Amino acid sequence: MRLPPAWLVVLSGVVIAMHVGKMPPAIPVLQQALGVTLVQAGFLLSAVQLAGMCLGVLAGMSADRLGLRRSLLTGQAILATASLCGMVVSSPSGLLLLRALEGLGFLLAALPAPSLIRQLVRPSQLPLYLGLWSTYMGTGIALALLAGPLAMQALGWQGWWGLLGVLSAAMALCIVWVIPSDQARASTAAASAPPPAADPPAAWWAPLALTLRHRGPWQVALLFALYSSQWLAVIGFLPAIYAQAGLGASQAGALTALASWINVVGNIAAGRLLQQGWCARYLLWIGYSSMGLGAVLVFGPWTQELPMLRYLAVLGFSAVGGLIPGVLFSLAVRVAPSERTVSSTVGWMQQCSSAGQFFGPPLIAWIAGNVGGWHWTWALTGSAACLGLWLARRVRFQAA
Repeated sequence: MRLPPAWLVVLSGVVIAMHVGKMPPAIPVLQQALGVTLVQAGFLLSAVQLAGMCLGVLAGMSADRLGLRRSLLTGQAILATASLCGMVVSSPSGLLLLRALEGLGFLLAALPAPSLIRQLVRPSQLPLYLGLWSTYMGTGIALALLAGPLAMQALGWQGWWGLLGVLSAAMALCIVWVIPSDQARASTAAASAPPPAADPPAAWWAPLALTLRHRGPWQVALLFALYSSQWLAVIGFLPAIYAQAGLGASQAGALTALASWINVVGNIAAGRLLQQGWCARYLLWIGYSSMGLGAVLVFGPWTQELPMLRYLAVLGFSAVGGLIPGVLFSLAVRVAPSERTVSSTVGWMQQCSSAGQFFGPPLIAWIAGNVGGWHWTWALTGSAACLGLWLARRVRFQAA
């Protein structure tokens, strides 16, 4: 029996997220094998976001022009190629370059997915599948954190890279087999609905200009950046922190995987709470407050002798913080200046989110390296949480 096409899009998202999550469990191994420093490790964590930081809004605009299915295929092909090439890299700089290339593949595969799902399912099914899509990042990173240590024990870090490269290649073949071509979907849509009124031709950059002239897209984008910079920095370095504390790779990977996956709980809860009429601003306040408090408990020196409390704080940091992206993805559609700027608004949000993920981990690694430990990490993440609280207070959300 063939897998429903929309399910395959969700699974494709899980695979690309595994490429993001393959680096954290590999950091202790790469530090020994390639002599990677702590700051270099921070950039290896965040380099996958380089393309999104530079090209997110342009990729969001160009996905429709390239074709949604074609963009998805291209992204998976780039991820497969870069990951397989990583098997022969012998220097941190080479790995960093391939990591940036993987970021381009991630962007091309992630941005068209919501629009593609919308074309593949009935309107009554759309909330269900978009809710499933919002879990792709937490699920994929959790799977990578669980599988990575086991794969590296059996195959080495090069084998782990190769395994994910093969997985992306297999996913690309499944997409070709299962998902109808862009032309076929367009023909089906044209046969089932009257053609829309023709719009006057506009310059390609007009949606971008309209998006950036409005305050709403900037606000949701900055809020996402403040969230993502904290989340990746904390979750991304947990395996290295646990390794320094003497935990084995498998145990550290399992603990970090749960901390990553539990973020999905917040993602799903946000959609349900918004549907029940909860105020978006209140959910953002809850999310940022929990991240700030969680980081203080996780990294503050006064909890150094309380490892169980620290781990529970990590879970709270990730789970309740997961409300934030769930709310912001919903708001991005509502604050877009027009229907034709939704992709630009989501792309701009992705671009600012990627910028936060690019700069957050290296900055935290730099601070940890200079002070000789992780005990001041809470100050940086807590500052981001406070800025999020302040900005959420100033935002004027529609229906919020």
